[in-house]
Amino acid sequence: MVSFRFGKWFGLLAIVFLCPSFPLLAQQKKYSLVSLIESAKNYTPLLKQKSALIDASKEKITDTKHSFLPQVRLSEQVSLGSDNSIAGSYFTMGITPSTSGGVRADDNLQAATSNVGVLSAEYELVNFGLNSAELNLSKSYSDVAEADLQREQYLLELNVARLYFNLQKSLYRLKADEQNIQRYQNIFNVIKALTQSGIKPGADSSLAKAELSKTKVSYNQTLGLINNQKQQLAYLTGIPAANLTFEVPDNDIINPKPLTLSVFPEVSNNPLIDYYSKRNNIYTANEQLIKKSYLPKILLEGSTWARGSSIQYNDKYKSLGDGFGYQRYNYMFGVAATYSLFNELHKKDKLAENRFAMQASNYELQQQKLALASASLQADNALQTASANLQEIPIQLQAATATYNQKLAQYKAGLISLIDLTNASFVLYRSQTDYIETLNDSYLAQLDKAAANGSLNQFIATVK
Repeated sequence: MVSFRFGKWFGLLAIVFLCPSFPLLAQQKKYSLVSLIESAKNYTPLLKQKSALIDASKEKITDTKHSFLPQVRLSEQVSLGSDNSIAGSYFTMGITPSTSGGVRADDNLQAATSNVGVLSAEYELVNFGLNSAELNLSKSYSDVAEADLQREQYLLELNVARLYFNLQKSLYRLKADEQNIQRYQNIFNVIKALTQSGIKPGADSSLAKAELSKTKVSYNQTLGLINNQKQQLAYLTGIPAANLTFEVPDNDIINPKPLTLSVFPEVSNNPLIDYYSKRNNIYTANEQLIKKSYLPKILLEGSTWARGSSIQYNDKYKSLGDGFGYQRYNYMFGVAATYSLFNELHKKDKLAENRFAMQASNYELQQQKLALASASLQADNALQTASANLQEIPIQLQAATATYNQKLAQYKAGLISLIDLTNASFVLYRSQTDYIETLNDSYLAQLDKAAANGSLNQFIATVK
């Protein structure tokens, strides 16, 4: 890929112009592309949002690890109520209080107190890799959050760089407009002198004045564009637009320098690709989690509890206060296995859903790769065109400059009309702007090439 340092781009652009500096560039501090990008990365709320999401994803990993701890519950209950029951079994419906004992011939609605305290624990002794699958899924989400931050930062750098180069182009365009104003001002002054001496008709003076006004309109439009571009940079970087100044050197040497060729190799971990790859990893991790979730589980359970009641073992009711103390103690430990007979059906459904989501993610990754490959080829074509034009435009610029100087002398001598002179001035102005456009096209093509290859940071490092 063709590349050259930004300082040499300045050198190529500087060969076009010879004009004094103007107040727009008179501020003290000058901002480089690197400083603008650093300011944008520190300022942009979107990057701070992505960074906060990374912190949240890391906390999710910690939460997932803590979920593997045993479930230990401590309960205490004091109650007041009757104690009547009959033999037989039933399914609890969630709102039916439990009654212990109280099986007798007649109802007894006398109130009694009871107290129960329970300490229970449950731990998944064996879950056949479910814990690892859950942890891997949490890590996959964290990886995506980090890749998303890198992608947004990459796009921000690309946007700032593109805006920076376009602003540089506008600044040079402003210089060309200013130089064009000076030329037409000189033409107007010459015509005015010739008109006053009776050598040229008054119509030439009016036409020259109209052309001079037209060049000032173009200057004002370029200045307005610069202000808008600075405002866009201010939005991205947080630097006030009034403080954004850039150095544009003055030089009148028409001596094009050859471009320095440098190749930026393709980087394998392009953030614009890595994000979609990491998203694919989520579905891979989720597939493993689904498979593990529907396997049997072996649980280790233990419990100890104490009870008290104001009803004694012989069905004798004592005072209500007697039911608040613990009177009996028990403990129990056991190993349990649990498995739903419909797990295979549920697993099949979940895996099918995940499989289609993974296919969609793969297609999205392929689309992104195609887009970057196309952008890289388009950048190559743009570079070839710009390189070819850069061989011709300096010749055009030299010829246009010589023609303008010749036509000006001929007009002063009365050999040509004002139309011929203004045409020569227009050709010179067009040659200058063509040069600026071509140089900017070349640099933007290199920027696009570097972005598509994942070597954007290496490219930005060459911009001085």
